[in-house]
Amino acid sequence: MKWQVVSSEKLFSAPWLNVRKDVCELPDGRKHSDYYILEYPDWATAFALTEDNKVVMVRQYRHGLGVVSTELPGGVIDNNEKPEEAIARELLEETGYQFHSIEKLGKVAPNPATSTNYMHMFLATGGKKVAEQKLDATEDVEILIHSIDEFKQLLRENKIVQSLHITTAMYALEKLGLLTY
Repeated sequence: MKWQVVSSEKLFSAPWLNVRKDVCELPDGRKHSDYYILEYPDWATAFALTEDNKVVMVRQYRHGLGVVSTELPGGVIDNNEKPEEAIARELLEETGYQFHSIEKLGKVAPNPATSTNYMHMFLATGGKKVAEQKLDATEDVEILIHSIDEFKQLLRENKIVQSLHITTAMYALEKLGLLTY
């Protein structure tokens, strides 16, 4: 079932994204001459709970859709950084919260057909505000705190549109025994 890459050409390169075009040979011998691949670094996100079991969320502008989006905290895993280190760093930078426990829930692929990266999912518990945000120059991130019931209502009302964050929340709620079918 695996395709063989006959040739590969890098079309675009930037710090957070590379685009390449592959020519592939399919198992039956046919050629696919224009297959485009998006090379992203891996990402990490967390369903983060405070010491009193409130969900720490963020709201920020997302230019791709041109919307202000309510999301879980997270971000890019830097070179040579372990996913666990990245999510602890991202949580502190974006929210100013540090967490007593950070447990890996797994990883999912944003789009395995055309993207090369994974989203590493975590459950962070015992969060306490210890610092102010340390945002990048282009970031404008509002911190939101919701009860778990309020969070579930946001899901029901389709107020959270970032699909990878919804997936992370579902894994976390299942782990916590709070996902009802």
